Amino acid sequence: MQEIKEELVIECSIEKALNVIGGKWTFLILKQLFEGTKRFGEIQKSIPKISPKALTDTLRHLEENEVVIRKVTPTVPVTVEYSLTEKGQALHKILKEMKIWGSRWA
Repeated sequence: MQEIKEELVIECSIEKALNVIGGKWTFLILKQLFEGTKRFGEIQKSIPKISPKALTDTLRHLEENEVVIRKVTPTVPVTVEYSLTEKGQALHKILKEMKIWGSRWA
């Protein structure tokens, strides 16, 4: 007789937050957007080591998680601007505290 094991799922709020925030480049992108709405090129210039693909992927992830709003203006060439949602703005205090912690302990 085969025993069936159920996997115990424990929801962790910190893990959920980290899944929304995402990866390596997110903090640098958010830092730029805390200053206000930015175009793709502006964000890319402000983070010299980020590739266009990494920037695109990170912005898409943030958009899917409702942290960033993408606004497309039909100009020639097309203008794409990114800004933070209310949910994205709410990350400012958390990231500020992480910066303080990092400067003290890291």
